[in-house]
Amino acid sequence: MRARIVVRVQPGARRDALLARLDTGAWKLAVAAPPLEGRANAAVEARIAEWLGIRQRQVSIARGGTSRDKWVDIEGLEQHEAEARLARHLPPGRERTEPA
Repeated sequence: MRARIVVRVQPGARRDALLARLDTGAWKLAVAAPPLEGRANAAVEARIAEWLGIRQRQVSIARGGTSRDKWVDIEGLEQHEAEARLARHLPPGRERTEPA
């Protein structure tokens, strides 16, 4: 079982947060960690694991390590389950409300 999600990351934010679901289907998230020495990527993996209720080692960045747009692989969850679990952490009214 494996899911893959696309995320757009805002590093160096005031706090870690799942912000919105973009029109493209990507998840927009903010992490406080700076984009230095892989810190933001590690924060992305940690937060996604936390929001999904799985271990961090089950989450890995498959593509886009140096980009704001990333493909994230999730082991142990079906696609629909990963999407549903993430959606629970969106602020109210933020389901697909922002343009890409």
